[in-house]
Amino acid sequence: MLSMSAQCADKVSLQLKWTHQFQFAGYYMAAEKGFYKEAGLDVSIIPADPNHPDTFPKVLSDKADFAITHSGILQKRQQGAPVVALGAILQFSPYCWMVKNNSDIFQPRDFAGKKLSKIGSIENAELLVMLQRAGLSLESLMAASHEGGIKEWLAGDLDAVQVYVTNEPYTMTLQGVGHRLICPQKFGLNVYGDILYTSEQFLAKKPEVVERFYRASLKGWRYALLHLEESIDVTKQHYATHKSVQELAYEAHVLASYIQPPGINLGNMSMAKWRLIADLYGLDQDEFDQAFDGFMYDQQQTEGFELSWMLILAIILSIACVPLYIRLISSNRR
Repeated sequence: MLSMSAQCADKVSLQLKWTHQFQFAGYYMAAEKGFYKEAGLDVSIIPADPNHPDTFPKVLSDKADFAITHSGILQKRQQGAPVVALGAILQFSPYCWMVKNNSDIFQPRDFAGKKLSKIGSIENAELLVMLQRAGLSLESLMAASHEGGIKEWLAGDLDAVQVYVTNEPYTMTLQGVGHRLICPQKFGLNVYGDILYTSEQFLAKKPEVVERFYRASLKGWRYALLHLEESIDVTKQHYATHKSVQELAYEAHVLASYIQPPGINLGNMSMAKWRLIADLYGLDQDEFDQAFDGFMYDQQQTEGFELSWMLILAIILSIACVPLYIRLISSNRR
């Protein structure tokens, strides 16, 4: 720690996938509580341009060292983008279809013949796949999709609109608009969300920086989840000044179960789940194997390294305590 603090901090940037909100509180707390500084890092947290939120161009052009994206990163990798997934902050997709309470849409097959808001084939692809698995063809879904969002949905021009689980539904609740959410997770499509990633080039050039950044970020997320009230206040005061405390509190309450559901480690990723995600994007086994090689950051190696040092320290302390224990036994016998 002393040698690290004596060195100049490594300057790195984190490109968010949207504007400031509690969705990124773990990174805020890592900065505010000094976790990045302790790791020898000077981190710039950059909000996205809502009109151009895609983070891939920033990372691939070296304009950002780290960024956050969706599960479509696997398809990007398959297409040749040299990106490496470090960890999945959201274990489930936060994207859902929103319909009105008086709508006759209750499950995916009910979307047949309905007017939908347009969605991308890479980002939010799980929303389309959910409907395709219910028997709707991609051609019919594309034909049923229209430009527009909440305004058009409220006016009745759209039957269903894509939403982020903590944003539009909360606004509709405040406005007294009855609504229902139809989410991929409820129909067996458990894809990752808010994936922290970097480029192959940056990882190869600065592997220690990547490791320190990843560890400090997870430390920030652990702190944020354990100190929700403080994290909400910090987010409100220094980052999402445009949002109310109530809105941030609602977001924190909803996302907590997405970030660390029971029995799953923070940031966890697995090949098995990525295999399922590959199926959603229509990748066959050979394409998946080729894309996955080097795609997922090798956290196990660094975790094992940390564990080995903890084990060594425990052994040293145990050995150091043996003479003291013998002396105490001897003195008691006297």
